[in-house]
Amino acid sequence: MARFIERPNRFLVLCDLGGKTVEAYLPNPGRLRELLLPGRSLYLAANPPGMTRSTPYTALAVEREGRPVLLHTHLTNDVVGHLLAEGRLPGFEKDAVVRREAVAGSSRYDFLLERGGREFFLEVKSCTLFAGRIAMFPDAVTARGRKHLEQLALHAKRGMPGGVVFLVHTPQVDAFMPDYHTDLAFSQALLEVKDDILVKAVGVEWKEDLGLGPRIRDLEIPWDLVEREARDEGAYLLVLEMARGRRIDVGGLGRIPFPKGYYVYAGSARANLSKRVERHLRLRKRNHWHIDFLRERADSCTALPVRSSEDLEHGLAAAIGELAAWNVPRFGSSDCRCPTHLFGFGENPLGNPRFIDLLLRFRIGRLEPFL
Repeated sequence: MARFIERPNRFLVLCDLGGKTVEAYLPNPGRLRELLLPGRSLYLAANPPGMTRSTPYTALAVEREGRPVLLHTHLTNDVVGHLLAEGRLPGFEKDAVVRREAVAGSSRYDFLLERGGREFFLEVKSCTLFAGRIAMFPDAVTARGRKHLEQLALHAKRGMPGGVVFLVHTPQVDAFMPDYHTDLAFSQALLEVKDDILVKAVGVEWKEDLGLGPRIRDLEIPWDLVEREARDEGAYLLVLEMARGRRIDVGGLGRIPFPKGYYVYAGSARANLSKRVERHLRLRKRNHWHIDFLRERADSCTALPVRSSEDLEHGLAAAIGELAAWNVPRFGSSDCRCPTHLFGFGENPLGNPRFIDLLLRFRIGRLEPFL
């Protein structure tokens, strides 16, 4: 067991293993913000001698709330193959595997099954994002995943049925939804094809030895709730880094000192949220809002959309204010009663478990009463 330190790139993590810093290959392209927090326990496997992998270890799983969550996406197909062989995958109990890695046109699917006397394409997605009773996928934009959905639907319309199963690596959730906060296009594609292909979500349990546990759950997919919420509107957070302190002219607020650190800004867009976020991420634009002046001088900017049919902007600002080390009065709040919409942190809030819990609460947790 090792302790997570940092993630220099998508496929590499640094860990503390017995007091020594080691590198481990991470076979998972997701963002994993709620899982890879400093000090979290990681399950590592030593790479065999002579293996072409440049790192000595591979990260298999991470511990969350005392339970392992599988990170190794390549092993997910092995799990589904095992459950299919034993007749334990909900909704597929009578199906048989014809072969793995089935090619059709320009697409490659994880399984070709025999289902009711007919061939059937099955695509598998590994889901590690969950909070409370709800799991979501994906936690990073996946153009490839969207293409799989569209191609499966196209094959189905041409007489070759297929489906997708989302394997959720916890048995403690009741429902699954596409993560429209992170990838609206994927979520809308799933809504469009749900009547053409079979869509299933299954929760599995992992034991401490990384053996598959006995609990396997067929999860609800609340399509009405997805359709209501998966729209391009809602709130957003911007996390901006100031590598050194600066004094910045901020429109009508005048010249303001910004100490070194990180800043979190809460905003909203009742329509075209994606375009609003894209504008904030661009450096070349005419400064209009308070945040534009800060964005122009910031060293980095990360956007976190919180899509919703409700107005969450002011609630987000109040919640962030309870975590922040300081704030900038009247910043971004000239049209509301909030004292400010900009908050300062000494360390990156994306590595702060309380901030991540706040984000999960507004993105996922608030949906539980609607199940």
